[in-house]
Formats: sequence, C-alpha cells, structure tokens
Amino acid sequence: MTEEQIKALPFYRVSKLFDEKEKATILYAERITRGAAAIRSGTLEELRKYYSEDQIVELTLVICVANFTNRFNDALQVEPDLG
Repeated sequence: MTEEQIKALPFYRVSKLFDEKEKATILYAERITRGAAAIRSGTLEELRKYYSEDQIVELTLVICVANFTNRFNDALQVEPDLG
C-alpha cells in the first residue's frame, strides 16, 4: 500500500485509490476483525470474484494471525520489534 492509501483507509469504500478487489479485501478484513460471526454470504461471494477458495482460506488465516498478534501484544503491553 502507498502512504496515500494508508491515509485513505478510513474512507476506502469511496476512495478512488482502491480498486474493487482491494475494497472487497479490506471489507472482509474489517468484518473479521470486528466480529467474524457476522460475516455474510454476500461478503464471501464478493471475494470469490477475485480469489480462489484456497486464496480465501489463506487470506482469512493471515487476517486472523494479525488479529491474534495484535491482541496478544496489546494484552501484554508488548511493543513489537519492527526491525
């Protein structure tokens, strides 16, 4: 992502900086982060336009690992080593 896209993330749904695939991916990540139980079938159908089933599984895993890492570090007040 570019610095400009990072700054535009709060408005990604209406931003011209993101294509439809990126918007679908960000929405999916946002929904998993806020509450995976609320994922709608339409969300997955939208992802299937851009990703294979295997890619959706991998994408979901990456999102979940990032959420786990963030929650773990936050709970223990660990500052990540960014190298």
